[in-house]
Amino acid sequence: MIDIHTHILPGVDDGSPDPEISLEMAEQAVRSGVNRLVMTPHCNIPEMFDNYNDDDVLRLRMEAFRKQVSEEGIPLELYTGMEVFGTPLVPDLLKEGRLMTINDTRYLLIEFPFGGAPYYATDILADICRMDYVPIVAHPERYEYVQKDPGIVDYWIWMGCGIQVNKGSLLGRFGRAPYYCGARLLEEGMVSCVASDAHHSEWRTTYMDEVRLMLSQEYGEDYADFLTRANPERILEGKEILWPVG
Repeated sequence: MIDIHTHILPGVDDGSPDPEISLEMAEQAVRSGVNRLVMTPHCNIPEMFDNYNDDDVLRLRMEAFRKQVSEEGIPLELYTGMEVFGTPLVPDLLKEGRLMTINDTRYLLIEFPFGGAPYYATDILADICRMDYVPIVAHPERYEYVQKDPGIVDYWIWMGCGIQVNKGSLLGRFGRAPYYCGARLLEEGMVSCVASDAHHSEWRTTYMDEVRLMLSQEYGEDYADFLTRANPERILEGKEILWPVG
């Protein structure tokens, strides 16, 4: 499997606090069947986490952790990325080279406030699409306005966006509303991939086997593979996202 959304990089955000926890997360990912994983620290969150790609400082930290994982003999390939908080500044930050896309492709993992109005996110996504990037919207099933009207996700897809749903939502760990919204998005074929959004080795972990098993039992083996391997692989390689048929 391939996990495109993790906070495994130590000491940069509200994810892993230190290298020891990060290595535990890497080992958990491998035990659960994950062999490729994207490091996506929070970026551009006002008054919380900047984590811009300034002077390649963040990229160097990623390379140092990648080396540490290799030295520990953990068979996990690590890729660069960010979970960018959506603000009107994002297009300019992209032009300035201060944001990292997933594995330096056109795909940008982006999140938005859980509350608010859908037009705020839609306007920012439209600006990014016009720049010939492909936004991957992180965990929209957790946004209140999507829970009320999942049709907004269909519009984002029409615009050219990809959609990433969290493992925890599908397993009921964020409550009823994200669970039911995530299930509806899956049933209507509006999900590009499922990822862990892992933050620690004891909670919100990198362990993906449990959600893959659920997806296989509920939706079939082909759909489970599509969401946890095939489409994430296309994202890593910069290829066009595929969508379920029928």
